[in-house]
Amino acid sequence: MILSKRPDVERFLKEPTPDIRAVVLYGKDRGVVRDRANALAKRVVERPDDPFDTAQLTDGDLDSDPAKLEDELSAQSMMGGRRLVRLRLSGEKAGPDRQAAEALTRHVEGQLNPDAFFLVEAGALGRESQLRKVAEKANGCAVIPCYEDEAGDLARLTRDTLANDKVSLNGEALDLFVSRLPKERGVARAEIERLALYLGPNSGVNATAADLTDFLGVEPEASLSDAAADAFGGKAGAAQTALRRAAAEGEGGPAAVRAMGYYLGRLRRVLTLHKNGVDLQAAAKAAGVFWKQEREFLRQARAWNLEAILDIQGEVLTADRACKTSGSPDQLIAERLALMIAGRARRLGL
Repeated sequence: MILSKRPDVERFLKEPTPDIRAVVLYGKDRGVVRDRANALAKRVVERPDDPFDTAQLTDGDLDSDPAKLEDELSAQSMMGGRRLVRLRLSGEKAGPDRQAAEALTRHVEGQLNPDAFFLVEAGALGRESQLRKVAEKANGCAVIPCYEDEAGDLARLTRDTLANDKVSLNGEALDLFVSRLPKERGVARAEIERLALYLGPNSGVNATAADLTDFLGVEPEASLSDAAADAFGGKAGAAQTALRRAAAEGEGGPAAVRAMGYYLGRLRRVLTLHKNGVDLQAAAKAAGVFWKQEREFLRQARAWNLEAILDIQGEVLTADRACKTSGSPDQLIAERLALMIAGRARRLGL
């Protein structure tokens, strides 16, 4: 059976059905695969790291000894009871994939130790994978595709991980922290654990957004982001100052033009969503507008229109090409673009 809906997956991980002898977890985000495999392993055997209860294999083991996988699935637990055979496939090589598929077939058919539980962790298995084909059709096997975390998944992971250390974030702080987290589960978990240490394990603190200022630091390329926001807000002087600050920080004209192009793209997306009936605030959230910038962004979105945005888009592309010309005064080109955008914004009433 294939389990892809979150409630079904979570229910199974908490209480695997007795008729399941094998599980294949696969997906691009190996962190999600690993977390789910760890949760399942704890339900199968009491001590997942105990070599008496668990055999840990990799595709390298299958390459060096093709019979090893079936040998482990046939072996009895030295302590009696269930035995976990855990196979980690690091790539999509045909050999280990085929061997795992053959062993899984024999195991779910009852030809090997019925008390063994076969747990496979793999990357993004394509439809041509023999293991995936066999597992999806086999009785007694569950297949769980693992997808990249969304914001809601990361928020849940943050809350649960911090709760283990008896610390927490209020709603605003949680939104801020999650907005800055990478989506890859392993990297995100490391950042959450680092935050727990920063807040003080077992301190009981419920941190606010202000409490996270030092931990999060300044957003990358903040000066360029400020320059773009100021330009589209009609603040010519502030935009120019931010661009010069960015230049002092090592950010050249091409990066500045890209930042203004990125900001324009976000504004265009919000206005397009709004034109199609989406509330402006909801459109801003969908476009990923940072909560601290939302108020100013909405003020700008109410003044700008798609026709004006398309006009500016041509100017941005021209500036981008000019910056890439050898020997061009790229910093001056970026400043002129910012001043032109700010002038247009003022004419729109900003």
